[in-house]
Amino acid sequence: MLPETLLLPGPPFQFQLPERGWAYVFSIVVVSLQVSLTAVALSTAISVPVALTVGFTDFPGKRIVTAVINTGMGFPSVVVGLVVLIVISNSGPLGDLQLAFTPQAMIISQVILATPVITSIALSSVEEISQPVRDAAFAMGGTSADVSLVVVKEARYGIVTAVLAGFGRAISEVGSILIVGGNIVFSDGQSYTRTLTTAITVEARQGRYEVGLVLGVVLLVLVLAVNALGSWVRSQGRGRGAR
Repeated sequence: MLPETLLLPGPPFQFQLPERGWAYVFSIVVVSLQVSLTAVALSTAISVPVALTVGFTDFPGKRIVTAVINTGMGFPSVVVGLVVLIVISNSGPLGDLQLAFTPQAMIISQVILATPVITSIALSSVEEISQPVRDAAFAMGGTSADVSLVVVKEARYGIVTAVLAGFGRAISEVGSILIVGGNIVFSDGQSYTRTLTTAITVEARQGRYEVGLVLGVVLLVLVLAVNALGSWVRSQGRGRGAR
Protein backbone atom coordinates (compact mmCIF):
# COMPACT_ATOMS: atom_id res chain seq x y z
CA MET A 1 0.00 0.00 0.00
CA LEU A 2 1.27 3.49 -0.85
CA PRO A 3 1.11 5.96 2.02
CA GLU A 4 -1.34 8.84 1.79
CA THR A 5 1.47 11.27 2.63
CA LEU A 6 4.92 10.96 1.12
CA LEU A 7 7.63 12.74 3.11
CA LEU A 8 10.73 13.86 1.25
CA PRO A 9 14.12 14.28 2.93
CA GLY A 10 15.56 17.74 3.35
CA PRO A 11 13.47 20.86 3.97
CA PRO A 12 9.95 20.20 5.30
CA PHE A 13 7.80 19.41 2.29
CA GLN A 14 5.14 16.80 1.71
CA PHE A 15 2.77 15.58 -0.93
CA GLN A 16 -0.67 15.73 0.65
CA LEU A 17 -3.18 13.85 -1.46
CA PRO A 18 -6.91 14.62 -1.34
CA GLU A 19 -9.24 13.04 1.17
CA ARG A 20 -9.69 9.88 -0.92
CA GLY A 21 -6.01 9.58 -1.69
CA TRP A 22 -4.73 7.27 -4.37
CA ALA A 23 -8.20 6.10 -5.42
CA TYR A 24 -8.81 9.62 -6.73
CA VAL A 25 -5.53 9.65 -8.65
CA PHE A 26 -6.13 6.15 -10.03
CA SER A 27 -9.60 7.05 -11.33
CA ILE A 28 -8.16 10.09 -13.13
CA VAL A 29 -5.43 7.98 -14.75
CA VAL A 30 -8.01 5.40 -15.88
CA VAL A 31 -10.25 8.05 -17.47
CA SER A 32 -7.26 9.69 -19.16
CA LEU A 33 -6.06 6.43 -20.67
CA GLN A 34 -9.52 5.23 -21.70
CA VAL A 35 -10.32 8.49 -23.50
CA SER A 36 -6.92 8.93 -25.15
CA LEU A 37 -6.48 5.31 -26.25
CA THR A 38 -9.99 5.18 -27.71
CA ALA A 39 -9.48 8.47 -29.52
CA VAL A 40 -6.13 7.36 -30.95
CA ALA A 41 -7.57 4.04 -32.10
CA LEU A 42 -10.36 5.85 -33.96
CA SER A 43 -7.93 8.42 -35.34
CA THR A 44 -5.65 5.66 -36.63
CA ALA A 45 -8.57 3.94 -38.36
CA ILE A 46 -9.25 7.22 -40.16
CA SER A 47 -5.70 8.46 -40.71
CA VAL A 48 -3.95 5.43 -42.21
CA PRO A 49 -6.45 4.91 -45.07
CA VAL A 50 -6.40 8.65 -45.79
CA ALA A 51 -2.59 8.68 -45.81
CA LEU A 52 -2.49 5.70 -48.17
CA THR A 53 -5.09 7.21 -50.50
CA VAL A 54 -3.40 10.59 -50.70
CA GLY A 55 0.04 9.02 -50.93
CA PHE A 56 -0.90 6.66 -53.77
CA THR A 57 -3.16 8.92 -55.80
CA ASP A 58 -2.32 11.85 -58.04
CA PHE A 59 -5.29 14.19 -58.31
CA PRO A 60 -5.92 17.89 -58.81
CA GLY A 61 -5.55 19.75 -55.54
CA LYS A 62 -3.34 17.13 -53.89
CA ARG A 63 -0.97 19.80 -52.63
CA ILE A 64 -3.88 21.69 -51.12
CA VAL A 65 -5.14 18.55 -49.37
CA THR A 66 -1.65 17.87 -48.02
CA ALA A 67 -1.36 21.47 -46.84
CA VAL A 68 -4.72 21.22 -45.06
CA ILE A 69 -3.61 18.02 -43.31
CA ASN A 70 -0.37 19.61 -42.18
CA THR A 71 -2.20 22.74 -41.06
CA GLY A 72 -4.53 20.59 -38.97
CA MET A 73 -1.60 19.65 -36.76
CA GLY A 74 -1.77 23.17 -35.35
CA PHE A 75 -5.50 23.36 -34.68
CA PRO A 76 -6.10 25.51 -31.55
CA SER A 77 -7.49 23.05 -29.04
CA VAL A 78 -9.85 25.53 -27.38
CA VAL A 79 -11.42 26.35 -30.74
CA VAL A 80 -11.91 22.66 -31.45
CA GLY A 81 -13.48 22.20 -28.04
CA LEU A 82 -15.81 25.15 -28.55
CA VAL A 83 -16.96 23.92 -31.97
CA VAL A 84 -17.54 20.38 -30.66
CA LEU A 85 -19.51 21.73 -27.70
CA ILE A 86 -21.71 23.84 -29.97
CA VAL A 87 -22.43 20.82 -32.17
CA ILE A 88 -23.29 18.45 -29.28
CA SER A 89 -25.03 20.96 -27.01
CA ASN A 90 -28.77 20.70 -26.46
CA SER A 91 -29.42 23.32 -29.14
CA GLY A 92 -26.86 21.84 -31.55
CA PRO A 93 -27.43 19.40 -34.41
CA LEU A 94 -26.33 16.45 -32.26
CA GLY A 95 -28.05 17.65 -29.10
CA ASP A 96 -30.43 14.68 -29.00
CA LEU A 97 -27.47 12.35 -28.37
CA GLN A 98 -26.80 13.99 -24.98
CA LEU A 99 -23.05 13.91 -25.46
CA ALA A 100 -22.16 17.18 -23.75
CA PHE A 101 -19.90 16.80 -20.70
CA THR A 102 -19.31 13.09 -21.22
CA PRO A 103 -16.23 11.00 -21.97
CA GLN A 104 -17.63 10.46 -25.47
CA ALA A 105 -17.47 14.21 -26.13
CA MET A 106 -13.86 14.22 -24.98
CA ILE A 107 -13.09 11.36 -27.36
CA ILE A 108 -14.63 13.28 -30.28
CA SER A 109 -12.52 16.30 -29.45
CA GLN A 110 -9.33 14.28 -29.18
CA VAL A 111 -10.05 12.46 -32.45
CA ILE A 112 -10.27 15.81 -34.24
CA LEU A 113 -6.96 16.91 -32.73
CA ALA A 114 -5.04 13.65 -33.14
CA THR A 115 -6.17 12.72 -36.66
CA PRO A 116 -4.19 15.43 -38.51
CA VAL A 117 -1.05 14.55 -36.52
CA ILE A 118 -1.27 10.84 -37.34
CA THR A 119 -2.29 11.48 -40.94
CA SER A 120 0.53 13.92 -41.63
CA ILE A 121 3.30 11.74 -40.19
CA ALA A 122 1.88 8.57 -41.77
CA LEU A 123 1.59 10.33 -45.13
CA SER A 124 5.24 11.39 -44.95
CA SER A 125 6.22 7.79 -44.21
CA VAL A 126 4.18 6.47 -47.12
CA GLU A 127 5.60 9.03 -49.55
CA GLU A 128 9.13 8.11 -48.51
CA ILE A 129 8.64 4.61 -49.89
CA SER A 130 10.43 4.68 -53.22
CA GLN A 131 8.43 4.38 -56.42
CA PRO A 132 10.46 1.32 -57.54
CA VAL A 133 9.04 -0.61 -54.57
CA ARG A 134 5.53 0.09 -55.80
CA ASP A 135 6.45 -0.63 -59.42
CA ALA A 136 8.01 -3.95 -58.41
CA ALA A 137 4.86 -4.92 -56.54
CA PHE A 138 2.71 -4.12 -59.59
CA ALA A 139 5.17 -5.92 -61.91
CA MET A 140 4.78 -9.07 -59.83
CA GLY A 141 1.06 -9.02 -60.51
CA GLY A 142 -0.02 -7.34 -57.33
CA THR A 143 -3.33 -5.55 -57.10
CA SER A 144 -3.79 -2.11 -55.58
CA ALA A 145 -4.60 -3.79 -52.27
CA ASP A 146 -1.41 -5.88 -52.49
CA VAL A 147 0.67 -2.79 -53.19
CA SER A 148 -0.96 -1.01 -50.26
CA LEU A 149 0.00 -3.89 -47.97
CA VAL A 150 3.59 -3.77 -49.23
CA VAL A 151 3.81 -0.03 -48.62
CA VAL A 152 2.27 -0.33 -45.16
CA LYS A 153 4.80 -3.04 -44.34
CA GLU A 154 7.67 -0.87 -45.54
CA ALA A 155 6.35 2.23 -43.78
CA ARG A 156 5.20 0.49 -40.60
CA TYR A 157 7.80 2.09 -38.35
CA GLY A 158 6.81 5.55 -39.49
CA ILE A 159 3.14 4.71 -39.06
CA VAL A 160 3.72 3.43 -35.52
CA THR A 161 5.62 6.63 -34.77
CA ALA A 162 2.65 8.59 -36.10
CA VAL A 163 0.27 6.73 -33.80
CA LEU A 164 2.53 7.38 -30.80
CA ALA A 165 2.71 11.06 -31.70
CA GLY A 166 -1.07 11.14 -31.87
CA PHE A 167 -1.30 9.55 -28.44
CA GLY A 168 1.10 12.13 -27.06
CA ARG A 169 -1.10 14.88 -28.51
CA ALA A 170 -4.21 13.36 -26.99
CA ILE A 171 -2.93 12.49 -23.50
CA SER A 172 -1.48 15.98 -22.99
CA GLU A 173 -4.57 17.83 -24.23
CA VAL A 174 -6.32 20.15 -21.77
CA GLY A 175 -8.17 23.03 -23.46
CA SER A 176 -10.72 21.20 -25.59
CA ILE A 177 -11.52 18.42 -23.13
CA LEU A 178 -11.97 20.94 -20.34
CA ILE A 179 -14.60 22.65 -22.48
CA VAL A 180 -16.47 19.57 -23.72
CA GLY A 181 -15.94 17.33 -20.67
CA GLY A 182 -16.60 19.74 -17.84
CA ASN A 183 -13.92 18.28 -15.52
CA ILE A 184 -16.55 16.33 -13.58
CA VAL A 185 -15.86 14.27 -10.45
CA PHE A 186 -18.50 12.21 -8.63
CA SER A 187 -19.32 12.87 -4.99
CA ASP A 188 -17.33 9.78 -3.97
CA GLY A 189 -14.20 11.26 -5.52
CA GLN A 190 -14.17 9.09 -8.64
CA SER A 191 -13.47 10.85 -11.92
CA TYR A 192 -16.09 10.99 -14.64
CA THR A 193 -14.53 13.43 -17.10
CA ARG A 194 -11.54 14.69 -15.14
CA THR A 195 -8.22 13.79 -16.74
CA LEU A 196 -4.63 14.27 -15.62
CA THR A 197 -4.26 17.59 -17.42
CA THR A 198 -7.58 19.06 -16.27
CA ALA A 199 -6.98 17.78 -12.73
CA ILE A 200 -3.61 19.53 -12.62
CA THR A 201 -5.32 22.73 -13.71
CA VAL A 202 -8.02 22.62 -11.04
CA GLU A 203 -5.65 21.54 -8.24
CA ALA A 204 -3.27 24.39 -9.05
CA ARG A 205 -6.13 26.90 -9.08
CA GLN A 206 -7.24 25.69 -5.67
CA GLY A 207 -3.73 25.99 -4.25
CA ARG A 208 -3.17 22.24 -3.83
CA TYR A 209 0.17 22.33 -5.57
CA GLU A 210 1.33 19.08 -3.98
CA VAL A 211 -1.56 17.19 -5.58
CA GLY A 212 -0.92 18.89 -8.89
CA LEU A 213 2.72 17.87 -8.68
CA VAL A 214 1.83 14.22 -8.04
CA LEU A 215 -0.49 14.24 -11.05
CA GLY A 216 2.13 16.03 -13.10
CA VAL A 217 4.69 13.35 -12.30
CA VAL A 218 2.24 10.63 -13.40
CA LEU A 219 1.54 12.48 -16.67
CA LEU A 220 5.25 13.04 -17.24
CA VAL A 221 5.97 9.34 -16.76
CA LEU A 222 3.29 8.42 -19.33
CA VAL A 223 4.60 10.95 -21.87
CA LEU A 224 8.21 9.84 -21.33
CA ALA A 225 7.17 6.22 -21.78
CA VAL A 226 5.47 7.05 -25.07
CA ASN A 227 8.49 9.06 -26.26
CA ALA A 228 10.82 6.22 -25.29
CA LEU A 229 8.68 3.77 -27.23
CA GLY A 230 8.69 6.11 -30.22
CA SER A 231 12.49 6.41 -30.07
CA TRP A 232 12.81 2.64 -29.94
CA VAL A 233 10.52 2.23 -32.95
CA ARG A 234 12.51 4.80 -34.94
CA SER A 235 15.79 3.10 -34.01
CA GLN A 236 14.35 -0.21 -35.18
CA GLY A 237 13.42 1.39 -38.48
CA ARG A 238 16.91 2.87 -38.95
CA GLY A 239 18.52 -0.43 -38.02
CA ARG A 240 16.34 -2.25 -40.52
CA GLY A 241 17.21 0.25 -43.23
CA ALA A 242 20.92 -0.18 -42.57
CA ARG A 243 20.78 -3.93 -43.14
